[in-house]
Amino acid sequence: MSAKETELHPLHVLQENNEPKSKFLDKWLNLWLKINDLGNESEIQQLRAWRENNDRKSREILDIWLNGLWLKINKLGNEKYLILEQVCIAALDCHVLSIAKTCIENLSQEFPKSLRVKKLQAMYFEAKEDFGSAIKILDAIIKADETNSPARKRKVAILKAQGKNAEAIKQLTEYLKIFMADVEAWQELADLYITEHDYQKAAFCVEELILHNPHNHLLHQRYADIKYTQGGFDNLEIAKSYYSQALKINPKNMRALYGLYLTSSSLLNCSKITTSKKKEASKLVDWTLKEIKNKYAEADVVVTALAALEI
Repeated sequence: MSAKETELHPLHVLQENNEPKSKFLDKWLNLWLKINDLGNESEIQQLRAWRENNDRKSREILDIWLNGLWLKINKLGNEKYLILEQVCIAALDCHVLSIAKTCIENLSQEFPKSLRVKKLQAMYFEAKEDFGSAIKILDAIIKADETNSPARKRKVAILKAQGKNAEAIKQLTEYLKIFMADVEAWQELADLYITEHDYQKAAFCVEELILHNPHNHLLHQRYADIKYTQGGFDNLEIAKSYYSQALKINPKNMRALYGLYLTSSSLLNCSKITTSKKKEASKLVDWTLKEIKNKYAEADVVVTALAALEI
């Protein structure tokens, strides 16, 4: 670099004669931070908005962090801890464990006894597939606070990831004794019972879900699916009723329509069916088959119309 180029170089302008290099670098860093303050402020507001709206923009959050926010995190006051937690979760989502570890270390120094930070530690070990360490931390959290819902759910998720469905069912059952109104937990328990082919208990879980949301056609359809899978005249009759209810709530539910067709067809072959029930089932078979054909015909018309619009 020539003498003239050196004089024009911005770093040369900053450095005074005989100035220590460390002092010069601090000065350069402060100037860089001032230049980037405006951009960082808007990014901080964006992070704040995502936290308030529970938006999990993991990739975008990491980009903001790596774009220079990490350099000024200590200047953000108490909000820095919320940002560290937010960045930690984003890093775990993207499996950038080095950043997650750094965030957890910073939070642990400030809040060594925080259950919230311990949950992040458990998530970190879970991401590393060190399930034993993760469960050990979660057990400590649950022991300290039996009503800690997120910790209990994470433990169930880990057991499920390990393929320990029986233990996951046991833990989720214990959880529902405390949080009986947790719809997501009932849904998860139903899925686990179905995986284990315990359809009677799965049906009970879906019954609980229907009580919480009686106007959800998908729940009626799900219950009917389980009863149809169980088989037998009584279960098929129940399945028929719930498929019909699902269609009443949402006439466009094709799965419920097809389920009603299959159930009615199966009822015709049951030895326990009465004459009146047989006539009813026969009419349902004809009606559902006609409706299915009409639905597919309407779909063909829509596809043709969309294709014409593309031309």
